[in-house]
Amino acid sequence: MGEIEGTYRVLQTPGSRLGVQKNSGVSTLEPGQNLSTAMALSPAKTHERDLQIKIKMLDNTVEVLDIESKYYGQALLAEVYKHLNLIESDYFGIEFQNIQSYWIWLEPMKPVIKQVRRPKTTMLRLAVKFFPPDPGQLQEEYTRYLFALQIKRDLAEERLTCSDNTAALLISHLLQSEIGDFDESEDREHLKVNRYLPNQERIQGKILEFHRKHVGQTPAESDFQVLEIARKLEMYGIRFHLASDREGTKINLAVSHMGVLVFQGNTKINTFNWSKVRKLSFKRKRFLIKLHPEGPYQDTLEFLLGSRDECKNFWKICVEYHTFFRLFDQPKPKAKAVFFSRGSSFRYSGRTQKQLVDYIKDSGVKKTPYERRHSKVRVSTHTSNTDVPKQSVAFPEGLRTPGSPAAATVPLHSVHSSAASTILPIFAEPSPSSLDPRAPYTRIPDKNTTMPAEETGRKLVQQPGSPMFQSFQGLPVDHSQLSSLVLKSPLGLNPAFPVNLNAAGQGSSPLLSPVLSDAGGARIEEDDEMKRKRYPTDKAYFIAKEILATERTYLKDLEVITVWFRSAVIKENAMPEGLMTLLFSNIDPIYEFHRGFLKEIEQRLSLWEGKTNAHVKGDYQRIGDVMLRNMRTLKEFTSYLQKHDEVLTELEKATKRLKKLEMVYKEFELQKVCYLPLNTFLLKPIQRLMHYKLILGRLCKHYTSEHRDFADCRNALKEVTEMTSQLQHSLIRLENFQKLTELQHDLIGIDNLTAPGREFIREGCLYKLTKKGLQQRMFFLFSDMLLYTSKGVTGTNQFKIHGHLPLHGMLVEESENEWAVPHCFTIYSAQKTIVVAASTRLEMGKWMEDLNMAIEMAKKSTEKSDMLLDNSVCNRSNRSSDEVSLEQESEDDIHSSRSSLDRQSHHRANTTMHVCWYRNTSVSMADHSVAVENQLSGYLLRKFKNSNGWQKLWVVFTNFCLFFYKTHQDDYPLASLPLLGYVVSSPVEADGIQKDYVFKLQFKSHVYFFRAESKYTFERWMEVIKRATSSPARSSLLLPKDEKDRHTD
Repeated sequence: MGEIEGTYRVLQTPGSRLGVQKNSGVSTLEPGQNLSTAMALSPAKTHERDLQIKIKMLDNTVEVLDIESKYYGQALLAEVYKHLNLIESDYFGIEFQNIQSYWIWLEPMKPVIKQVRRPKTTMLRLAVKFFPPDPGQLQEEYTRYLFALQIKRDLAEERLTCSDNTAALLISHLLQSEIGDFDESEDREHLKVNRYLPNQERIQGKILEFHRKHVGQTPAESDFQVLEIARKLEMYGIRFHLASDREGTKINLAVSHMGVLVFQGNTKINTFNWSKVRKLSFKRKRFLIKLHPEGPYQDTLEFLLGSRDECKNFWKICVEYHTFFRLFDQPKPKAKAVFFSRGSSFRYSGRTQKQLVDYIKDSGVKKTPYERRHSKVRVSTHTSNTDVPKQSVAFPEGLRTPGSPAAATVPLHSVHSSAASTILPIFAEPSPSSLDPRAPYTRIPDKNTTMPAEETGRKLVQQPGSPMFQSFQGLPVDHSQLSSLVLKSPLGLNPAFPVNLNAAGQGSSPLLSPVLSDAGGARIEEDDEMKRKRYPTDKAYFIAKEILATERTYLKDLEVITVWFRSAVIKENAMPEGLMTLLFSNIDPIYEFHRGFLKEIEQRLSLWEGKTNAHVKGDYQRIGDVMLRNMRTLKEFTSYLQKHDEVLTELEKATKRLKKLEMVYKEFELQKVCYLPLNTFLLKPIQRLMHYKLILGRLCKHYTSEHRDFADCRNALKEVTEMTSQLQHSLIRLENFQKLTELQHDLIGIDNLTAPGREFIREGCLYKLTKKGLQQRMFFLFSDMLLYTSKGVTGTNQFKIHGHLPLHGMLVEESENEWAVPHCFTIYSAQKTIVVAASTRLEMGKWMEDLNMAIEMAKKSTEKSDMLLDNSVCNRSNRSSDEVSLEQESEDDIHSSRSSLDRQSHHRANTTMHVCWYRNTSVSMADHSVAVENQLSGYLLRKFKNSNGWQKLWVVFTNFCLFFYKTHQDDYPLASLPLLGYVVSSPVEADGIQKDYVFKLQFKSHVYFFRAESKYTFERWMEVIKRATSSPARSSLLLPKDEKDRHTD
């Protein structure tokens, strides 16, 4: 075999885990050079211009540049960016079609003439090169406008494939941006002349219907809506590269901010996250991805592209995407070889996204006017209104500095403009990255427009009931600098550097800590922390605030079913009408009730905090009356809750019977919005009643019997206790059924795990003694059998069953002395005898106690487990030892992983079983029940690893895991941190934490600090994490006294 032609080693990056060391990467610049000096020393001359280059801009105007024949790509890019006055230029590039009609990016470090074969006749075009996962990361309104034009181009070229409804919605926002408010005759005339989509006539009615709803929406708001909708589409920013796998199956390769993607048709079938990739290389037409050994795939994956040039082109794009999104700094120079070099020397030579964001932030760029060439909209009173939105605070302006290296000035000739109407300039402004697309923000048409400080201050406090606004109470407002009023994040967040979504994306390892690097997020500085908001300090207020926070999370959980899953099954027409009616007729009324309930709680908390003068008209510093009124209303929905058993059962039957529904179900569970197993969300309504009961119990315990709120809280507690007592047995049965169906999906080799009468008891990791030594296995204990499995090496993340032992006639005894293996015990069954070892004596005690309890249960059971096993476990050839089956499985899995990629469907990698596997621990059904009672939501400050800064995040704790969001309004988490195995404690003096209400999470060398807003919330977070992650201490009797004391400590 010859040498690899091009390699790129993907070193550890900030996206891998918290607190990672910075990695600078490599570059082709000489030592000591930067882009400006490199261009100055380039061979371009200044005495004559002998080449005309035509460039089509994103608004379809064509500019002609007179350049020298030896101009480098970087100089041409700099001229275009200078002409556009584009600051966030590194997101963009210039592309052109080569002889084979493939689109190629212009390389900055090569002469233009060496890249474009026929420059005089070739039409180059400006395009978005790097698509960030969140348009909020784009700081400037002008940049978002250009991104919206790119989405418009992708729609027209059928690159951005989507449903008719989505296409119509996108086009309606583009119409609003270009021609303003709805006017049917003008809309129809405009759509006749302008083609947004091939065959757009068939959806014209939907476009007009959507456009009618956008009245009053500014062009900039329309741009943001376009980007918000587009970013959720699977084809957002995707550029296909035709390829085939080892078996010759035709596939499409693409690259995004999160890694290398594999599509079959327009369906994504694989994602290789940057955190899993060790090295990218190509050799002739073969593109190679080398993965970290612990990944679920084989070490190296190989794809075949059409030609060497296509292969190299895709490799270059991957290198650039990885560097731009994953590295902190601009790559350092790479020393040139003295005699010869091996492979391609190509490296990304621009700024990383982190550098770009820091530049915008540090330079305080000044907003400048820009022209919307397609827009006929004049700046309306809505646009130029100087009334400060309720979420606005003052934002100081600074001087704008050039964003790209200076180069010799070249003349630009405008050849064609697609809009001839008179246009008023619309002003760009720096906008925070965490901008909520649903919230209004202000355009200031004149930079000298100011408002009296006292009027501004008054407007800031006159808006009642806004939970987003609550966070701004008490923030310092510099009234002397009101020339630019923009919407600051309601959280004090500014995650302009992308928070990598590995932990929420497909195929991410549950071992990864939340991928929230120190580079992301605004730091809450000391001065701001000294000016804390003046909230009530009564414990009852914080309990009420807990109700609000958890209710917000609960409503989002309901939306997973009522909005997202409904949309998925309707889109594919995958669910029978009868089941649709059964499912949604039961959950929709509950969802609608809780929407109203949440609004009531938000209003009450706003009045409690004294944000309006309405509190002088009555006593609003209580929550019992709201709870009592709504608990009584909720009793009317008990009949719906009692049908959840039927809903779960029928849904499971339908997924087994209907392949199309099964496929939609599995694909939906891979979406970021479905952060837990899907059927878990169906249990939330009953579980929520348990939470109300616990919270009301704490309120009643806190109040004295004479308190004005006590009677209402006690009566509300009585109402909810009545409901929970009716549903308690149903919940236990449903939780067991949900767990069995979840395991059914994640285990290979069992057909009917949900057999009647079977109960789940414990799952966890043990080491099985074989001829090859101790080998890791995942064990699952049920009321009638014990299964043991191993994790396959394919990309499915599923566990393959190696053996099953009926509990009837089983015996368990400790055998440390016999085998000289710590924490070892022997399981004797009628079929075979196995020796297993736990990671700790505590784990061994839990397993032995649960096994003995299950064996006693099996003796009393009238049903024989063999009958169930015959119906459930697939027939397998009898093996004399486990090693044989393991070797056979490995060969099969390696073979299958080389087969057609469409068989490598992903499975969720953050389930409890996967965390147990990686953390060498176990979880019982009793632990799951305790975890259900210990769920919490709210804002926490998370300390950066290498600085004193803190980042404010919305955190949800459920299913033994912390999920991190930018705001409580986000639809899916940025990252997650499974807490099984973690210890929660208060910081010690050596930690150097000089703040109150800080708790510490630690697992081996992984340490995180989180800060709560009050003593009550601090104690609640400590309490729920301790209870949920510490198993019930039933095994303490099996521990020696010294180890028992140590465990208690």
